[in-house]
Amino acid sequence: MGKIARIKPVKLIAGFIYRQDHPLKKAEGMLLKKFGQFDFKSKPIPFDMTDYYREEFGTGLRRVFVSFRKLINPASISRVKNITNNIEAKLSFKSKRSVNIDPGYLDLAKVLLASTKDYSHRVYLDKGVFAEVTLSFKGNSFTPNQWTYPDFKKEEYINIFNAIREIYRNQI
Repeated sequence: MGKIARIKPVKLIAGFIYRQDHPLKKAEGMLLKKFGQFDFKSKPIPFDMTDYYREEFGTGLRRVFVSFRKLINPASISRVKNITNNIEAKLSFKSKRSVNIDPGYLDLAKVLLASTKDYSHRVYLDKGVFAEVTLSFKGNSFTPNQWTYPDFKKEEYINIFNAIREIYRNQI
């Protein structure tokens, strides 16, 4: 029988998909109030691997990733996802979002994303939220899994998560 170990805190991350800067700034401000300061923020990256958000957001989308200085209990990620969904709703106009927020967490072994959508590779957590291990750390870098979204397979994204992992490694 295995012993139940104390769970280590993890690094809260969020990815934003947006077209205009103003909703991004508002969403960032709301997250800062809830979860504290960022210790990493990526430069904007063109979000051009899919047309999934075109009808809702239009074209010319960008993505930014952040990580938060304060570490969290991994069990709290379903609560975080519900908070980000509420922020998206508050910043919506005529039932269309102005920003998409994808929260998750990172530890030394993985990048996990929270989702409200079930699928064969996702595990139900709580409060309508599922979890997906999007990237796994192997050798000296994060690597995609079979189901990883195409944009998360890009070297630019993997470099971002490797940089955040180094921040986290130094914290713990």
